[in-house]
Order: sequence, then structure tokens, then C-alpha cells
Amino acid sequence: MSTGEKKRLNGEAEEDDDVDVDGDGLDAWERTYTDERSWEALQEDESGLLRPIDNKAIYHAQYRRRLRSLSTTAVRIQKGLIRFLYIVVDLSRAASEMDFRPSRMVVIAKHVEAFIREFFDQNPLSQIGLVTIKDGVAHPLTELGGSPESHIKALMGKMECSGDSSLQNALDLVRGYLDQIPSYGHREVLILYSALSTCDPGDITETIQKCKESKIRCSVIGLSAEMFICKHLCQETGGLYSVAMDEAHFKELMLEHAPPPPAIAEFAIANLIKMGFPQRAAEGSISICSCHKEAKVGDGYICPRCKARVCELPTECRICGLTLVSSPHLARSYHHLFPIAPFDEVSPRQNELLHRPVKTCFGCQQSLLNPGNKPGLSVVCPKCKQYFCVDCDIYIHESLHNCPGCESFRHS
Repeated sequence: MSTGEKKRLNGEAEEDDDVDVDGDGLDAWERTYTDERSWEALQEDESGLLRPIDNKAIYHAQYRRRLRSLSTTAVRIQKGLIRFLYIVVDLSRAASEMDFRPSRMVVIAKHVEAFIREFFDQNPLSQIGLVTIKDGVAHPLTELGGSPESHIKALMGKMECSGDSSLQNALDLVRGYLDQIPSYGHREVLILYSALSTCDPGDITETIQKCKESKIRCSVIGLSAEMFICKHLCQETGGLYSVAMDEAHFKELMLEHAPPPPAIAEFAIANLIKMGFPQRAAEGSISICSCHKEAKVGDGYICPRCKARVCELPTECRICGLTLVSSPHLARSYHHLFPIAPFDEVSPRQNELLHRPVKTCFGCQQSLLNPGNKPGLSVVCPKCKQYFCVDCDIYIHESLHNCPGCESFRHS
């Protein structure tokens, strides 16, 4: 073999060493496409060209299945509208794992922020508190309150992972806070657990029984694998236990806890609750805020009983303990008691059988016809018989909570 051939072979060997080859024989650039599976987002149209898949129909089918399941289980079931929820975030070293991109900790922080906003949107009379688990100790991050911004700001400033996780310490800490809640409040705990073990100082089964006696509903969302002790905790306290498969599934599991759950039998008793409807303070007024214990100018609310000033609603007066709310908060809680019935789905085939098919959506006035003037997918209200498009169906049931067709007939 000549010297030139030896150099050429050595050069090829050096080039081969530079290629990042995985254990399955794929290069780095090939693994990028394999992980993202971008080809699954394309489909072939009638002319043979590739176009993105329209996920609207798929999303609408999933939404209707969820809506039907909620409507069938919510019949004649009393729900707790005044909830006191503690979110326990596991920030042990397991939360730094990178199976959720870029890490479990980042994914948890992003979806907890979205969950807090959605929770207060659906439960304006409820309160949230945050607890973190780190180095085998449970740390209270925020007290129970109705301000989403304060909770999000406190969480984003403490996102550091270290040490082991202790489920018992978190339950003991949360139980001590929730035992002080009045009898009309519904006590709940949502645990976002990343670890595969728990380092407890005592018998955790006794703590679980104490939580059951205190009527605390504990739910757990795991990010690694199923654990017997977490499943046992949820079974004993009447909560939900689930394990997230990916980020989208984790988001879906979290948002399932936003609507009010069925009330516990012992708490499903009608109670009269004293509430105050405060007036907004004058723009130029100067008073000491009972929340921050400092003088503030302008916006605020005045307690009707003790005339103390608070910054935001809903809250509890720090001076006299009166629950302070506004009338929109009560109105926004009303739809949980009397939800809108699911609309009936009208297939394109049924539309074609009509003598004069409906061509526009009653809500947004957009066309219900597909290209070629063919009837598309639509829904119809079983009461007012008005037709709506897919987007309006989702908006009416998830945000508006009133049927525009029924409301228009009522006013006319």
C-alpha cells in the first residue's frame, strides 16, 4: 500500500471519529428529526401536495369527549366553590432531570404559572398557597391568597433543585395550615412529584390517616414513574393520581384540577357565609394598606365592616376577618352549578340532507361551508336550535358559559 493511500484511509478514519453516532446507529442530525417526528405533522391533499394537518377537528373531538364525561359525572353532584388549595412542588435533585425538555423544573414552573391563572379564572372565590420540597424539608413559599401574580413571582424566584424529597414533611406542613380553614372551605393538596422515593422522618401512613381525618383531598401528578405510596395517599383521601407521559400530557393532567371537584359528603351541607362587598377607594385618598402595612395612594378597596383598606379582591380582611368579594366573582362561580349542556354535533352528511342548510355560524357569523360550498362540521344548541362553528363551541363552553342563541331569545 502506498503512502498516499495510507493517508487517505487515516483521513477517513479521523472524519468518522468526528461524527456523533448514537447507540442505534443514527447521527446527531438524524436524531433531531427522529425525536421531533416532524413528518407526522404533514398529510397529502387531493392534488398530491403536502400540507400541515388540520388539528382543529382532532382537538374538537377530544374536547367533546372531555365535555361529555364532565356533564355525565356532574349531574346532581354538589361542588365546592370555595376552595383552599396548596400546590406542593418537588424541587429535589430529581427535578433537574432532562427527560422533560429542557428540564422537569422548567416544565413544572411554566405549567404551574398557567394553572394558577386558569384556577383563579374558574374559581374566583378560592385561594392558593405554594409549598416546595427540597433537601428533605418542606418550605412554605406563599400563604393562602387570591393574587396570582404574587404566587407566580414567588415561585419563579425559588426555582433551585437540591437534595432528597420528603412527602411526609410536606403533608404535615400543609395539614397544619389547612386545619385552620373554616368548615365551609374545601381543603385540597396538589403534589407535583418528581422523585422515585421519599425520605421521611416517621411513619407516613399515620400522616395519611390524619389527612383523611382532616378531610383533605390529596392529588398527585408524577413525572417519573408510579409509586405505591402516592397511589395509596390518593385512594385514602379521595384524590386523583396520575403519571405524566410527556409535557402535553402533564399540562392536560394539571388543567383537570382547575374545575371544582365534587364536594365531600360531610361538607355537602348548606352553610350561610358572611361576605362583604367593599367599595373602591377614591383616587386621591391616602390610607394604610392592611395587606402590605404601608401607606398607599389611589386604588384599593375599603372593608364595609371595619373600614380597613385592602389592595385586591377576593381576600380576607386582616383586621376583622370578613371575606371580601365583588359581584362579578359570584357571577363567575355560577356556571359551575348550572353548566351549559353540550351542543349536538351535526355532521356534513346531516347538513346535506337539510333542505336549506345553515351557511353561517350564529356566534361569529363566519361561513360553515368548506371549500367547494360543501357543508362542514358544526354543532347545534339543543334548546335554541342555533348552529355554531367548532371554535365558537369551545369558546362558549370554556370561556363564555352562556349560549348566545338562548340569551338573544330571552331578551327578545
